[in-house]
Amino acid sequence: MIRRRRQLLLGAGASALLAACTPPEGPKFEATDVTGANFGRELALTDHNGTPRTLADFHGKVLVVFFGFVHCPDVCPTTLYKFAKVVKALGPDGAKVQAVLVTVDPERDTPDLLRQYVTGFDPSFLGLTGDAAAIAAAAKEFRVIYQKVPGSTPQDYSVDHSAGTYVYDPQGRLRLFVAATQDEKVLEHDIKLLLGGA
Repeated sequence: MIRRRRQLLLGAGASALLAACTPPEGPKFEATDVTGANFGRELALTDHNGTPRTLADFHGKVLVVFFGFVHCPDVCPTTLYKFAKVVKALGPDGAKVQAVLVTVDPERDTPDLLRQYVTGFDPSFLGLTGDAAAIAAAAKEFRVIYQKVPGSTPQDYSVDHSAGTYVYDPQGRLRLFVAATQDEKVLEHDIKLLLGGA
């Protein structure tokens, strides 16, 4: 009898320990959950209207950040088009989302050119820029790699860059990384979860 009671207590104790070690069920994101990551913690650049911006400026909204450039031939316009589709699909909740393009080509991407480019996808979108050092610091913080690729003339160059989207919840916490290959339905699904308090 004593042995049986001890086995039951040991079993109960082991179950309690396992429960304590098992993380609680989190939201079912479709993108990569990077909650608690040690990157993407700060951003200090200027938007296309000339206003200095930090991550704190976007608290209260789901912030979607992408690094790219105006002359990008494929990934950048495709990504911004996805963002625009998501904002539209969310209806009134689309106003609770802020999409941002951080240029990796500050030499050519003037504030006016950035404004024309990003607002062509959605009037609410923002382009962020800065000098070469500020862009390099932002890219390093987000672990983004970029490199100028020479073209036929000094101005006819391209910029190779890592592609992916960083998503912050309304409390300003980096929560998700969305791969460039994932479609807008992934982003829409996960933004809905974040807007719902996930």
